[in-house]
Amino acid sequence: MPIVYARSSTFDAHPSFIDEGIKHVRDTVMPALADIAGSAGMSLLVDRGSGRCIATSSWTDDEALRASEAPVRQLRDRMAEVFHATATVARWDIAALHRDHRSHHGAWVRVAWLDVEPGHLDRVIDVYKMSSLPAMHELAGFCSASLLVDPAAGRVVSSMTFDSAPAEAGARDAVESIGTSEIRESGARLLEVGEFELAIAHLHVPEMA
Repeated sequence: MPIVYARSSTFDAHPSFIDEGIKHVRDTVMPALADIAGSAGMSLLVDRGSGRCIATSSWTDDEALRASEAPVRQLRDRMAEVFHATATVARWDIAALHRDHRSHHGAWVRVAWLDVEPGHLDRVIDVYKMSSLPAMHELAGFCSASLLVDPAAGRVVSSMTFDSAPAEAGARDAVESIGTSEIRESGARLLEVGEFELAIAHLHVPEMA
């Protein structure tokens, strides 16, 4: 299976500029991305309390990811101006993606950042696909899940999308149990967990599970 790639830009925005930023991404950034060869869509997560916003674009192959650097940099710089924030950029391999159904307005996302010892990444991916994903699929309100990895840095990002904030809150204990089991089996180390509104969801990445 060919690897699909992603680039994430994290903005620590002023909360009062989040709605303006969402509109800018929807009206300007998304159409511009669609015109770049190899683009496979984007998503935008926002935390209105802290101002943290994460924009993730997906790319069909490594060549497309690299070729898009210059135009995407221009888009990112303008996004930073609109959000009144600086951007932190990361690049990922999309190791797994599973959808039960498409998300709708009001969807909520739980994101976990993990650190992995060198040589253990394949184990993390195997545990995620064989154990964690089937357990997630049984949760009420579950929409989709993805696993992004940075093999060189030993970083992993696991995300789960639910139909709503109440659905995510209702599954929180079960999700934490799944995460604890995954960490124990794979040897990963949990760094941080965040909860976000799914403001924009237009990723066109094929099922990878």
